[in-house]
Amino acid sequence: MDNKSVLEGRPALERQIAVIAEVAGYLWQKGWAERNGGNITVNITEYVDDGMRALPAICPPVRTGVVLPHLKGCWFFCKGTGKRMRDLARYPMENGSIIRILDDCSGYEIVADNPVMPTSELPSHLSVHNDFVRRGLPYRASLHTHPIELVAMSHAEKFLRKDVLTNILWSMIPETRAFCPKGLGIVEYRLPGSLALAEGTIRELEDYDVVMWEKHGVFAVGPDIMEAFDQVDVLNKSARIYIDAKCMGYEPDGMSQEQMHEMAVAFNLPE
Repeated sequence: MDNKSVLEGRPALERQIAVIAEVAGYLWQKGWAERNGGNITVNITEYVDDGMRALPAICPPVRTGVVLPHLKGCWFFCKGTGKRMRDLARYPMENGSIIRILDDCSGYEIVADNPVMPTSELPSHLSVHNDFVRRGLPYRASLHTHPIELVAMSHAEKFLRKDVLTNILWSMIPETRAFCPKGLGIVEYRLPGSLALAEGTIRELEDYDVVMWEKHGVFAVGPDIMEAFDQVDVLNKSARIYIDAKCMGYEPDGMSQEQMHEMAVAFNLPE
């Protein structure tokens, strides 16, 4: 590519990559992305022009081990395997790559800017994106990160029962009920990067926008990466309020069911 970035002359795509870099920086600053922890995968197909489509691949095709028919013609920006979020924040095109899905939907090839292999969790991320397209959902971004307080709460079985943690988090501060109206789904521990983890996540995303991976982290989705980050940020704020209250020596009362119902009615939220 003669050292020319694919972003040059494509301001809309460049803005999207800049937002991804911004979110990567937030994840590092919050302590949610130790070493190379966490992943970001964003569907950028809408920003791809004919010039990009004509670009040659810069590495041989890579098979994912799954066939994802709804991703035919799709392009993604992916954080690189072994890459750090703090480095992605500064140099996104050196620590991530733009890939296009092969015509047979069984793999991908890297197009730009550098031959940075995507995360080893890419098959599971792409499986989720395949389901988004299948269902006609507006989600373009997926985020996996390790928010400290939420992960801490996932180590207690009592919080892993259906909607127990959701109701606790909703009750800590009104904004959580307003901005995370679908709450937090739970997937019991599965091997990181496994298709079993992806399948469990897809099931939970039918009812939730954020999914807790037991003893591991969270997986959030949104129409863009900032929206996905905001969901995790709001939920973890509530988890921190709960934990801080417990550290002060008392069980927080939380908002009552009547108060949360009032919020739902006032803001036209699902119940």
